[in-house]
Amino acid sequence: MMPHVPFTDALVERLARARSVAVLTGAGISAESGIATFRDPGGIWERFRPEELANVRAFLRNPELVQAWYAHRRALVAEAEPNAGHLALAELETLIPDFTLITQNVDDLHRRAGSRNVVELHGNLTRSSCIDCRRPAAEADLRMLASGEPARCPDCGGYLRPDVVWFGEMLPVEALETAHEAARRADVFLSIGTSAVVYPAAEIPRLAREQGAYVAEVNVAPSAIAGDVDEVALGPAGTVLPRLAAAVRARR
Repeated sequence: MMPHVPFTDALVERLARARSVAVLTGAGISAESGIATFRDPGGIWERFRPEELANVRAFLRNPELVQAWYAHRRALVAEAEPNAGHLALAELETLIPDFTLITQNVDDLHRRAGSRNVVELHGNLTRSSCIDCRRPAAEADLRMLASGEPARCPDCGGYLRPDVVWFGEMLPVEALETAHEAARRADVFLSIGTSAVVYPAAEIPRLAREQGAYVAEVNVAPSAIAGDVDEVALGPAGTVLPRLAAAVRARR
């Protein structure tokens, strides 16, 4: 598969005619908003090991440390802004009758950019809940961290955990099923800013192609699935996607 800069006319035409489009986004699109990725140099796991912070055992062993680290991540995400790539996807949603945005990111930037039909495979960092009774936590419930004590549920006293999928946990069944259904019915599938090495998310673009979708990747470098897609558009999402959305708008 020869990469294109930035995309082919065939992709524009297929998007302009599409009734159903599904998109999968990964850490690459958020990196353009200044949010560190997990695997790159300077990323999230360079300072901490996953087993120290991102699993249930680590949380129960030291809830205050884990809560404080996620509070720091929430503060960084709150300072970040949706970039041109996020905004372009929100615009594409207004042009296509059936549009599903599937994301591996937990930063809520797609919703903040205006995307409405968002499927969060790995949860949402901006939400928290009780690890015992599952009660959603309010912002005020997390403020006790400032006193040096772990944040607890006001109803049952259980520790409050971020609404993200930790290592060793299954993806939310409903979210994964919704993503699979969107992939199966898609006329066009876009894989954006993802390394395509984390399963089961990495299987979703392949599922779409097996069902007949035109699958295109938008990435700064070809990913693990680049050889299995119809087109690779090289470049940052914040550069490629606005041009793609404008081209599709002009054709519809």
